[in-house]
Amino acid sequence: MAAKRRPVTKSGRPRARKGVKLSPTELAAPDLRLADPPPELEALSREVEGDGGAVLAAYREPLGGHPLLFCALPVEKVERTPFQRDVSDAHVRKLTLAMDRTRRYLDPIIAVREGGRYWTPNGGHRLTALKELGARAVLALLVPERRVAYQILALNIEKAHNLREKALEVVRMVRDLAGREPERKEEELALELEEPALVTLGFAYEERGRLSGGAYQPILKRVDGFLPSRLPEAIEERRRRAAVVLAFDDAVTGAVERLKERGMSSPYLKAFVVARVNPLRFMKGEPPGFDALFESMTRKVEKLDPGKIRPEDVARSGGAPAEAEV
Repeated sequence: MAAKRRPVTKSGRPRARKGVKLSPTELAAPDLRLADPPPELEALSREVEGDGGAVLAAYREPLGGHPLLFCALPVEKVERTPFQRDVSDAHVRKLTLAMDRTRRYLDPIIAVREGGRYWTPNGGHRLTALKELGARAVLALLVPERRVAYQILALNIEKAHNLREKALEVVRMVRDLAGREPERKEEELALELEEPALVTLGFAYEERGRLSGGAYQPILKRVDGFLPSRLPEAIEERRRRAAVVLAFDDAVTGAVERLKERGMSSPYLKAFVVARVNPLRFMKGEPPGFDALFESMTRKVEKLDPGKIRPEDVARSGGAPAEAEV
């Protein structure tokens, strides 16, 4: 089947996608070379050389015209951001085997400088593979603005995140930022945190690693929002909301066990129970508040009578099994 083409404007350009507001620079390819780097880039270049690295080029990226350095950095001075997801050994193995076969490393990481060392927000697996192979240097696009390190979810081009990985990374970022910039408000970090449900789920995953967060994310998307509070206060509220979600999960798990005791064994049981008590499926207009909704659903789950559920009800519910993200 042929790929669906995007609608175009009169000028022949594809129409902007919903939510995209970027107006790119008018820089042509030759304009991206920086013959005279700005002072902040020159200072960063001197720091790179002092750290034992080498600046290979200075340029502007084509969308916003932001200045960058293309560098070779000592591999021992580069590390993943401290709030990044854990490295997948299977993915690192895949990368090392590919690099071993091709004898090439062609994908520069993104990096920011921090106290004589370098953080990469989206090159953890490539960096780990290079270190395992014994490389002494890594190629990096060095960004002067440190805040880019927190835009990890938007910038990540490596192994796709699952929900658990995304949520845990978001929580680590929130904690790091709360320590560095406690006056920042959570609602100011919409780009970095991606969606408010991830923050609540992240704190829940910390308490229950095998939580079936995918069963609750659609509900949270409707009733959870970014908080206007300063980050330290927002963290406390997120912990409280996570506890509410976990209490609901306890009730759902209890209902699933009661159904199993009546001989029902289906991978869809948890999804079925959640759908059975979720009023948002039929609700138009403004949904109830976070606490009101979860309190109502928890009561309904606790009163769920397995004697009134037939196996064909579960079969008809369909949908994906609510498995835990491991």
